Amino acid sequence: MAGRPMMYCTISTIDPDTRVVRNDTLDSLTITALGTDSIILNNEKKVHKLMLPLRYTSDSTVLIFKYDPVRQPRHTDTLYIIHKNTPYFQSMDCGYLMKQNIVKTHIGKHGSNLQAEKLDSIYIKNKEANSNEIQNLQIFYVYRDRTPAED
Repeated sequence: MAGRPMMYCTISTIDPDTRVVRNDTLDSLTITALGTDSIILNNEKKVHKLMLPLRYTSDSTVLIFKYDPVRQPRHTDTLYIIHKNTPYFQSMDCGYLMKQNIVKTHIGKHGSNLQAEKLDSIYIKNKEANSNEIQNLQIFYVYRDRTPAED
């Protein structure tokens, strides 16, 4: 295994009229990890795929998604990931590595019982974090009409 295992995620939406799953793109996204000063994604533009770390030191990871932190700091969602960390011996050169399996996910707003701002749901496609870019999560956002306005 080369490099640190990560969660590979795609951004999707479901057209409410046709029930067709469509690839989605976020205009802007900043992601931070709760309880750390880590910025995982810093004001990235045109986001359609994500590569997210899971914590080694805990069996849960909490990620804060900020869509416009300067102009609309309250427009945030929180992704809660419960995972199982299993250390294993790789080799004398590498020492111990961590196998991480996603158990479940939950979305909402941190510190409240409110529903998520823009996140709709999460589908776990593959439970094991990996370094091979095999998709783990399909992140669904609330559908937005992208039909250009007529003047």
